[in-house]
Amino acid sequence: MLKYLIVLAAGLFAVSACNAEDAAAGAQRQWQAGQDYALITPPQPVAGDKLVVTEVFSYACPHCAHFQPYAEELKSKLPSGVTFTLLPAVFNAQWEPFARAFYTAKSLGLLDKTHQALFDAIHRDHQPLNSIQDLANLFYANYGANPGTFLSTATSFVIEGEMAQGNELVRKYGVDATPTLIIDGKYRVTANSGRGIAFPEMVQIALSLVQQELAAKPAHAAPAKKVHK
Repeated sequence: MLKYLIVLAAGLFAVSACNAEDAAAGAQRQWQAGQDYALITPPQPVAGDKLVVTEVFSYACPHCAHFQPYAEELKSKLPSGVTFTLLPAVFNAQWEPFARAFYTAKSLGLLDKTHQALFDAIHRDHQPLNSIQDLANLFYANYGANPGTFLSTATSFVIEGEMAQGNELVRKYGVDATPTLIIDGKYRVTANSGRGIAFPEMVQIALSLVQQELAAKPAHAAPAKKVHK
């Protein structure tokens, strides 16, 4: 959590001071592994054939709330065939209900209409949403969820399994701050004031790594034509 306190102390400098000239300079910058982004060792496999960009986040994290417009920008700029996913982190007991609520909302088909809304409820409206009961009764009920159904789903074997799997994946990715971007299980991108990397630069690095990975994927070889003699 120290890393995102440092980011806050720095005033999220590039978030508030980014302009067209800065963006152009960032686009031309050569990002360096081990300095501007980290290699995940060993790389973690991703399901399916598509390249995957993952945001590791928490609804309890104010910086994740501030990152939301940049996450939307990143999603809008991803090439076709690249998937954007979310992975909640649990760095302490206070964050656990929010991760549980994420998996439950996803299971009940509520995530699309509640993801931004929950950030707003917590960080803009300062609603007292501190437990899974609060979330079920005071928030998700407003979006069509039956509180009893939400709570029973949240404590189900399926959600417990998803929580355990997600926590293990966060550990394997080496994530210790949010928001963090993971590119295809291979690269970890976080804000770094010492390197001049704030939220706009995180998006630029992620897009650069996506292009790098797409270019490295072997093209499907065309079947050889038979030659009749």
